[in-house]
Amino acid sequence: MATDKARYTVSVDEEMFQAIEDFRFKNRYQTRSEATVKLISLGLEQLEKEQAALEQAQKNKLPGTPQK
Repeated sequence: MATDKARYTVSVDEEMFQAIEDFRFKNRYQTRSEATVKLISLGLEQLEKEQAALEQAQKNKLPGTPQK
């Protein structure tokens, strides 16, 4: 099956492999690749949310308040 998506290989330890497999079966993804892409997507979305919250918190600090 031809695809124009970028491809690369990732090596994980047995514990992470099992966590990916568990996620895959729990969420009924047909392939490990689909499950892995979803996990990466969820992780990136979470990082973006955390970064936005951090930036908002920095904006909300009062001028002259010492920063940690």
